[in-house]
Amino acid sequence: MGFSHIPVMLEECMQGLALKDGGVYFDGTVGGGGHSFEILKRTAPSGRLIATDRDDDALAAADERLKGFSGRYELFKADYKDFGEVLEKARIKELDGAILDFGVSSYQLDNENRGFSYMRPSAPLDMRMDRSQKFTARDIVNTYGRKEIARILKEYGEEQFATAIASNIVKARERKTLETCGELVEVIEESIPKKFSQNGPVARKSFQALRIEVNGELDNLYDCVIGLTRTLKKGGRIAVLTFHSLEDRIVKQAFKYLETDCLCPKNIPVCVCGKQKEIEIITKKPITATLKEIALNSRSKCAKLRIAEKIL
Repeated sequence: MGFSHIPVMLEECMQGLALKDGGVYFDGTVGGGGHSFEILKRTAPSGRLIATDRDDDALAAADERLKGFSGRYELFKADYKDFGEVLEKARIKELDGAILDFGVSSYQLDNENRGFSYMRPSAPLDMRMDRSQKFTARDIVNTYGRKEIARILKEYGEEQFATAIASNIVKARERKTLETCGELVEVIEESIPKKFSQNGPVARKSFQALRIEVNGELDNLYDCVIGLTRTLKKGGRIAVLTFHSLEDRIVKQAFKYLETDCLCPKNIPVCVCGKQKEIEIITKKPITATLKEIALNSRSKCAKLRIAEKIL
């Protein structure tokens, strides 16, 4: 199947970045190239783009999508958290803007071989963004201890029945190695009281948690947002799209730290810490998708967009 992904809040992201011709931009999660395409289109003829992704299929799709802008973009197979190394390779010291879109693509969710979706029962328990990585969701459910599985489900999925699900996973794997998404969904459904199934697919939170663990999605995210923002030129902007509360909370905290002027205790009359306000937060409250966009793309329903501008 072809790589497809509808960029969420595309216009809001582009307006938020305040794009300008000749600017240098970073797309840390290029996906199918939707946001990147618009950045290059709107910064013609000399805007430049550096983009990363961990998924080979995404990079191939993005390269195809962007080929009309030959010479103006570079793609790197890398984690966006390694932006420092990537920008050094691209010989870039400062950016005019950066965008991070943490959403899982439609291609990844719908592809039977990727194992991201609880709606694909025959799919293998995989969930890797980077398929050169050996560690998969199958390893977690079949080798992690009960307490560790419960921790992951509770911490990354905010799953209230984490303990029951973890216990039943351990029992199930004693009978047979769990291999497919459908087998895991069955265990999860058996672990949650029926009355709670009225709130939507009961496996959603557990699958989110496993995906986060497999890909280390929250590891060093706070430091990454701070570091990436600090690579912006004065007046440069960063736009971050999140799709669950854990990511959004981290981005909010990072922006709050960057916006803070002085960290000294209030009882100290003169600042001795030297911390200065580094950004202006453009979105005091996160932007969310319009009802029209949600109707066209249901996956935009949970999205939150935060934008900040570098002022130092």
